[in-house]
Amino acid sequence: MIRTKPYSSATLARAAATLALCALLGACAVGPDYQRPALDVGAAYKEGQVEVPGWKPAQPRDDADRGAWWKVYDDPTLNGLVDRLNTSNQTIAQAEANYRQALGLVRGARSGFYPTVGAGAGMTRGGNGGQSGSSTGSGSNVSNQYSLTGSVSWELDVWGRVRRSVESSEASAAASLADLGATRLSAQAALVQTYLQLRVLDEQKRLLDATVAAYEKSLQLTQNRYEVGVAGQADVAVARTQLESTRAQSIDLDWQRGQYEHAIAVLMGQAPSQFSLPPAVFTLRLPQIPVGLPSELLERRPDVAAAERRAAAANAQIGVAQAAWFPSLTLSADGGFRNGEFAELLTAPARFWSLGPALALTIFDGGAREAQVEQARASYDSQAAAYRQAALTGLREVEDYLIQLRVMEQEQIVQRRALESARESLRLIQNQYKAGLVDYLSVAVVDATALSSERNALSLLGNRLVASVNLIVALGGGWEGLPVETARADGAGPAVTQTSAAQTPAAPTPAQ
Repeated sequence: MIRTKPYSSATLARAAATLALCALLGACAVGPDYQRPALDVGAAYKEGQVEVPGWKPAQPRDDADRGAWWKVYDDPTLNGLVDRLNTSNQTIAQAEANYRQALGLVRGARSGFYPTVGAGAGMTRGGNGGQSGSSTGSGSNVSNQYSLTGSVSWELDVWGRVRRSVESSEASAAASLADLGATRLSAQAALVQTYLQLRVLDEQKRLLDATVAAYEKSLQLTQNRYEVGVAGQADVAVARTQLESTRAQSIDLDWQRGQYEHAIAVLMGQAPSQFSLPPAVFTLRLPQIPVGLPSELLERRPDVAAAERRAAAANAQIGVAQAAWFPSLTLSADGGFRNGEFAELLTAPARFWSLGPALALTIFDGGAREAQVEQARASYDSQAAAYRQAALTGLREVEDYLIQLRVMEQEQIVQRRALESARESLRLIQNQYKAGLVDYLSVAVVDATALSSERNALSLLGNRLVASVNLIVALGGGWEGLPVETARADGAGPAVTQTSAAQTPAAPTPAQ
């Protein structure tokens, strides 16, 4: 039995001090800890302080579905198109691949926490000039050398270089994930806007086709009046001009609709020749849009989140650059077997090993490390400014679309009055024409004004729908709104009154 000598108190104290120092150094990470760049965004939106039909203050709903924002338009066809976009859009697929690449970089940075283990095996054959008593006929000594080795190397993260690198990589990956969200939101918005414009175009096409049918009857009746001598040949020419001009306007919408279809097909990741969207009954309505507070925008918008994460990544790179000023401590161990005879390779006399730490410090580098620190600090300042600018841009966009929706609501009220007046003027001028008080040219002028008012009402509705999508995107998307009828029933906010032209475009009645 071997008797061991008990450790002295001094030895235990030195061991405890060594462990404490190692722990302290292991917890040390040079460089500034990240704090989000400060930005005063205000307590409320300037344009959100006026009550606007079509949007409402946000209500806390943690259980709400915050993904399918396009469902607020309550259109099953649109829902299906966006679902196909989410799975097949190539721009989204590219952004998703970029995110996976960023995750790979995070795993690569984390590998610095662990030692590097290697192994090797080899055989060499060599010779040198032999002595006079050489046993070989060639006059040279030839020998073989066999080796089986292993090595372990571990650079201790004393100054936090690896930790700062991991921190930077994780922030960059989070920025890439936010970029994926921004790309997905942008593609969804592009499809929704294109679809809404296509449906408004279909409604304009229906209005023009109905108007063409009415003008055909008007031309026929005018010709009948000319044949009996009640109307002049000029009236027939005016009626025919009116008919063909309106028919040309209807045909002109075909190429616009075709381009909208092609855009939707590409957004869904398929060839335009393989996609078509038949006309449908116009049922679109403006949604209720919860606006929320400006501070929420910093967390909701993916582009703002991406800019903030890139600022965090740049801040961590300052610590990486500063760590180069301190010495690196590497623990390494090598061992194995080496022998000239293969049969005796794995024997005790053939083994070898080495173990020890290595401390390395760069004494002079011509200012390279200082330049890297300055570069890292400037990069952080740039990213912090980019974050603040992205947030300010987001706030401006929200304010822009809020005032746009508010002004368009007022414009739609005035446009509705103009449309009703145009319809009344058309009814009166047609009665005068029937009584023989005016010629058909007067009727055609009022007809053109009424048709223009009908189309303007539809265009205004389309612009409001597009503006609502822009507001959703500016707010960051990802919330659940309510259709206006449901909101009115629940008392959630004012409902949007649609123009009668948007619901049932009225074609001019043929002049008798």
